[in-house]
Amino acid sequence: MSTKPKIISIAAFSGGGKTTITKKLGLELKSTKELFFDDYNFENAPADIIKWVNDGADYNVWNLDPLLSDIEEITDSKEVPSYILLDYPFSYKNDKIKNHIDLSIFIDTPLDVAMARRILRDYTESQSNEIQKELNFYLQYGRRAYLEMENTIKPDSDTVIDGTLSPDRIVELILKEMRGRGL
Repeated sequence: MSTKPKIISIAAFSGGGKTTITKKLGLELKSTKELFFDDYNFENAPADIIKWVNDGADYNVWNLDPLLSDIEEITDSKEVPSYILLDYPFSYKNDKIKNHIDLSIFIDTPLDVAMARRILRDYTESQSNEIQKELNFYLQYGRRAYLEMENTIKPDSDTVIDGTLSPDRIVELILKEMRGRGL
């Protein structure tokens, strides 16, 4: 009889380090499966994130069935890993996913650092006018989505870790938190 894997959720702003930390944590833990939110195409997801935030950011309007299906498939498989690591921005806010999460981590990266990382990551081959458009959009609209996470997801997480620390130090702190919780 197999045991249930422990599910660790890693949340952060875009550019906050979710993917990097999820991958590094996976290298430190034995027997893991990693799932990345951005790898999914969620049907009927809000087409306009800013409108979704302005309308109250109801996390249950997201149909996360593909992610849930993968979690359940891994949990029910013959070779169940010890951990499922979720690169997942919603912490406990989606009712279909929340009961599966054993520990929710929020990587608290200052907004300017997250934006700088996004530009470096997403605009390496871009011209300055494209970067300026992105920055203008962020200032006029996008910052609201970041603040939504800061005001809703951060306090909903089990633990908050400083996103300016090195990835190795962040992983070290997550492992310490997991040990302290018997995970």
